[in-house]
Amino acid sequence: MRPLVLTATLLPLLAACISTAPQKSDAAGLRPTEILPKEITWQCEDCSPEETKVVAYLQTPSVNITDKNAIATILGNIRQESNFTANICEGGARVPYHDCHRGGYGIIQWTSVNRYVNLGKFATKFECDPSTFDCQLRYMINENIFQRQLPYFQANGQSIAYYMQPSYRWLGWGIKGNREVYAWDYLNKLRLDA
Repeated sequence: MRPLVLTATLLPLLAACISTAPQKSDAAGLRPTEILPKEITWQCEDCSPEETKVVAYLQTPSVNITDKNAIATILGNIRQESNFTANICEGGARVPYHDCHRGGYGIIQWTSVNRYVNLGKFATKFECDPSTFDCQLRYMINENIFQRQLPYFQANGQSIAYYMQPSYRWLGWGIKGNREVYAWDYLNKLRLDA
């Protein structure tokens, strides 16, 4: 009987502690369903909502990419891979994650079996839809291949040509295409937040 009384006494105290305790964060320091706002240094003029999200997300404290050339290079690569379309299968078919059975999928065209499967595992773990832009953006940043290149993107004061090197190691593209041209286009669109 005594343990029951003790439990009944401690239960309200535990409830109070739990409600005031900081919530556990997920990958890249964010809870599964939110992208935290931050004072943004760079803004992308005349950019789509997806492009704007990438610019904001790259500058969050947990990612900390603040160099204009690095941000422009990442944007240029995403544009080359998918034109910021999340539910795109290589070749152009617009399908949900589970219906893309050949080639790359998503905003950076995850092509290898492991990278594709890990997108699904990430989505399951953090309760997001792998066919959506927000889920893919969070996975992209947290993927181990990107994380290995992150210090290079965080190196301020480098050229677009410099940032294309970690981009290649991250994406491993077969065709370079216009990604560098797109990066220069974004460089001209990025403006300091006043």
